[in-house]
Amino acid sequence: MDPLNREPEEYGYDHEGDEARDTRGGLLPERGPSAPARVRTARVVSGELLLTVNPVDGSEIEACPPGEQPAPPRRRTAQERIEAARAVAPPVPPGPAAPRLPILERQEEHERLVQLLARGRSVRLTGPAGSGRTVLLDAVAAECADLAPDGVVRLSGHHRTPTELLYELFATVQHAPDHRPDRPALLELVHDIGAVVVVDDLEFGGTTLDELITAAPECAFLLATTPDIPAPSPDAHIEEVSLTGLGRATAIELLESAVDRPLTDDEANWAGDLWFESEGLPLRFVQAGALLRQRDQLRVTPAEFDAFGAQEDAPAEFDAFGALDDAFGPTETAPADPTDIELRDIPLPSLGEGAAPAALLASRLSRSAQETLRFAVALGGEVPHQAHLPALVGDTHADAALGELMTCGLLTPVGPRYRLAAGVLTQLRAQGYGGTDEETAARVHTVAQHYAWWAGHPSVTPARAVAESDALLAALTTLRPGTNPEHPATAAQLARSAAPAFAAGLHWGAWERALRSGQEAARIAGEVAEEAYFHHELGVLALCSGNLDRARAELEASIGMRGVLADKRGTVAGRRALALVADRAGGPPGGDRTPAGEEPPAARYEESASPPRGIPKPIVPLRSAAPRTAPIPAFPDFADEGPTLITRSDATPSGDGAKAGGMKLGRFGIIAGARRNLVAVGTGALLAAVLGTVVTIGATSGNAEDPGSNRVTSDRTASEDGADDGLDADEPTDDSTGDPADAPSSPGPSGSATTPGVPGTSGTPSSPDGSTSPAKPSTGAPSTTATGPRPTISPTTRPTPSTTPPTTPPTTPPTTPPTTPPTTEPTPPSTTTQSQGSPSNSASGDTTGSTGTPA
Repeated sequence: MDPLNREPEEYGYDHEGDEARDTRGGLLPERGPSAPARVRTARVVSGELLLTVNPVDGSEIEACPPGEQPAPPRRRTAQERIEAARAVAPPVPPGPAAPRLPILERQEEHERLVQLLARGRSVRLTGPAGSGRTVLLDAVAAECADLAPDGVVRLSGHHRTPTELLYELFATVQHAPDHRPDRPALLELVHDIGAVVVVDDLEFGGTTLDELITAAPECAFLLATTPDIPAPSPDAHIEEVSLTGLGRATAIELLESAVDRPLTDDEANWAGDLWFESEGLPLRFVQAGALLRQRDQLRVTPAEFDAFGAQEDAPAEFDAFGALDDAFGPTETAPADPTDIELRDIPLPSLGEGAAPAALLASRLSRSAQETLRFAVALGGEVPHQAHLPALVGDTHADAALGELMTCGLLTPVGPRYRLAAGVLTQLRAQGYGGTDEETAARVHTVAQHYAWWAGHPSVTPARAVAESDALLAALTTLRPGTNPEHPATAAQLARSAAPAFAAGLHWGAWERALRSGQEAARIAGEVAEEAYFHHELGVLALCSGNLDRARAELEASIGMRGVLADKRGTVAGRRALALVADRAGGPPGGDRTPAGEEPPAARYEESASPPRGIPKPIVPLRSAAPRTAPIPAFPDFADEGPTLITRSDATPSGDGAKAGGMKLGRFGIIAGARRNLVAVGTGALLAAVLGTVVTIGATSGNAEDPGSNRVTSDRTASEDGADDGLDADEPTDDSTGDPADAPSSPGPSGSATTPGVPGTSGTPSSPDGSTSPAKPSTGAPSTTATGPRPTISPTTRPTPSTTPPTTPPTTPPTTPPTTPPTTEPTPPSTTTQSQGSPSNSASGDTTGSTGTPA
């Protein structure tokens, strides 16, 4: 849409009139909840990827589905090329048109350029700033329109890289909307383009220029640059044409054409001195002509000035030092005779003012033009589009200021817009025209706020945002390191609004610069959410460009920041992009190793846990000289549960060392490959030792009150453990007087039944030397104690046998066995809790039975 022919919907006012008409004559209707603002999204196919530009949560990227593949690019027709060239041409400024100046003393260079281009040769036109390179390029391009099948392509090299120029060349010749081919496809498509490519303001040379020329071998390039740019390499085969200044007579002729009248003797002498000072640069004489025109206007009053017929061409709001109050006001005075007009005596500019006329020219312009210059100085020479000047300057007719500046030679066309001419910015800053640093920062802040609102408006197309990219980036770059705390936040907001428009407009060089500037501004302002967004977009851009390492780093930074902010939707978008990076890289989503300082995520039920240091590369037993590429699982029986691979990260040895150490690596690779397994084995062994110690201590504790209760001494019977066969004296012999099963049971002193022949009957222990003592046979009746009750004998209670050897030797048994059985039993110790038999005087021997019969 042409900014000069603005329509209501361009600024979001397309419904105001309908609302006013609906409510005319009545009360305003009650407003419900406001509808959410429209979000400008776009879908761009980049190589094999489908990019969805989302300015809210971040762009989403995925592999392009089969149904979303774009149609093959087609060549534009001649009419389409003309319309495309008109769209990227700078707009005609409103107001009085500047006088058309002839091309003087450039006929020889003009003819040579046309001849070289007709032969298919590439030419590099070199000349200082202000030597008329752009005017000569226009003339040559008009004459070479029919030389190539794809016509003439005009490009701007201002702040452009070779890759950006190749993409612009492709977009100009081929019709491929919303399609940005990858690098290999771009080179293939550009290789077949046959056109005369005219590039002005080229900013690179050397081998970089060779890359541009080699990529389009069927094109003839006409490159305009300054002498300070490096020359191309000798192998590029580029012709050189240089421009110099004009001669003295030619310079005076150009000055007369600029003022549209013959020069006086004083003016001719002044022009001669100016030629010597400026080395004959045409730009200086164009500006000198503007000085002489302003001088002519100052020498007469409005009525007298109208006698020359110049009032109709006077600029609006012209006021030079109060000399003209109303240039367009009606006058009742009759036109005066030019021969009777007495002109004021206005001196000629000095030689210094003629060589650097920017400050003097600016002082005689209208207030809107002067304010426009101040904004341009604050932006580093970039002039906003004329449609933005009314909002920035605060004057509804400020768009006419662009015409005044062009007429004075203070502006030069650059691509689809204008910027300050060569040397004007330096001259204005030297005179303090931009004001103080605070005033300059305030103007830049105003421009940034305006562009932040404008670029984010849904009605602004990406193409219009791309056309304004240089001025927008200038505001972003200037405002970012501002001392005011509010300025970095505004810069981040501007980058957030403009970056999606640049991405959708396929100007990815501006997209990257906006993202980097916005990320730095957000970091300075402390806005973590904005910084995470810029990291995400930089990762997506790197993924589209094929830089997977950069994409992984940016996306991981974004996911980390959004995780802290609990931004679920943004985190999901980042993880999807990171998964695509891993898919294209052919590895796990997190790479071969986990990020530094981060713990590996806990294993879910459907996946196995990863080692703390990540999954190293698989180790392969070297059984042959040829290396094996397939990893060998450490636990093949559990492959369905996702076992952890036990491998080494170092390279597989080769040669004799591989043969010698192959068997060793294959045998001990499982243990030597994973430190985690060694830790697990050691932990299990330690746990088993601890448990064994606990069990042993519990088993050996026995009777806490009498540790020696399980040992047979002179005053105790054998143990009642059922698992033990007892002592030999307790076992009956074949010649026993009675069967133990048939013996009647007699109650003991405690009331429990006692069966003869069963372990637990009383007897005396054998002597240590193995001799037996004769004992009187038992009558079968238990003896009673007179000193106290015997301990209760429970058949269900069995003491734990002691495995610890006794620490004290047993008491010495009596050497002389008793001849008569004792009538009373010795009293057992009071601390004994273990059940024990009666210490009767039974003889101990190998054949002693339960009846007490001696062997």
